[in-house]
Amino acid sequence: MFEKDGQKMAVSRWISPKRTRSYPYERVYDTLAHKGKKVAIIPVVKDEGSGGDRDFIQWDTIPLLSLLDVHVVLAYYDDAIKNPKREDKITKQKFKNEFIKAKLDEILNFEGNARNWNETESKNLKNIFEKAKLAYRDISKKTNTYLHSEKQIDERIKYAETPKRFIGYSRRKSRKAQTREFLTIQPNEALSTLSKGKITITNALFGKYYFTVDETIIEPKIISLIEAKHSRRSKMPSKNDIKDGLIKMMIYTNLQNVKFGKKNVKHKVAIRLTSSKIDGSISSNASDSDLESFATKNLLKSRQLNFLKKLFKEANTNDFTIILEEGKTSK
Repeated sequence: MFEKDGQKMAVSRWISPKRTRSYPYERVYDTLAHKGKKVAIIPVVKDEGSGGDRDFIQWDTIPLLSLLDVHVVLAYYDDAIKNPKREDKITKQKFKNEFIKAKLDEILNFEGNARNWNETESKNLKNIFEKAKLAYRDISKKTNTYLHSEKQIDERIKYAETPKRFIGYSRRKSRKAQTREFLTIQPNEALSTLSKGKITITNALFGKYYFTVDETIIEPKIISLIEAKHSRRSKMPSKNDIKDGLIKMMIYTNLQNVKFGKKNVKHKVAIRLTSSKIDGSISSNASDSDLESFATKNLLKSRQLNFLKKLFKEANTNDFTIILEEGKTSK
């Protein structure tokens, strides 16, 4: 939470610009109940060193957050230390805090909505990429650590000169990432069917999202889109995983003009929670007495039962389904 002169904003800090790393949706979800302004601070690039990952922001992260009424601050890391366990990696990266504080002050005084702010902020992409590039040069010298080649960040600086060029460039990258995800079977997923699907979503805020859904069920006139979350050690998947799924539900439940191929279809959405420690199955459509019986049978603690009740209430209020049942991962 950021507060100044009696005004409060709910703030989430993304550790990585990649939407599928480090649970950024969970951080965003935790800010959505705030009645005032909501902010997501996102690094435009995160380089962990030549022996680690490097992630860049995708254009459509910005309109996605506009859709959720969240203001975006495009940020960059300007400090880090050498990873004590790996000579070719850095760790404990820190944002340029003076820069972020100035941006938060601007948002407090900004009179438009999140979409207006984000459209203006997106025009700063080239400038922030350039700042990030110089900052990582300094970090490399300070830590005596080789980072990734500057070729890819230079490429993004070139394309970010005009939003239209960067959008096209970024979406080509997103489509390739979607294909990689579609072809990947996660060993810790407990899927009831091998029916992973690609979803391409276009919205009124000029966003285009290339998602994959863990399972699909295709009927003559209805398609079911199912997000799957699994736990091997606990009776329910982590709250991080579940909140990630809830953000997807916010998007999927509001889809209109859904097509399977070229055919118009209706759609249903669900989160399928599985655990190796659960016996039987329960869904958000169950009665209170059935839920109590399921909790007793599986020796759920009171906090687990209360959390499940809140999840089921959210599902019923927002027209999606949550299922909790036994599931086993592939060997």
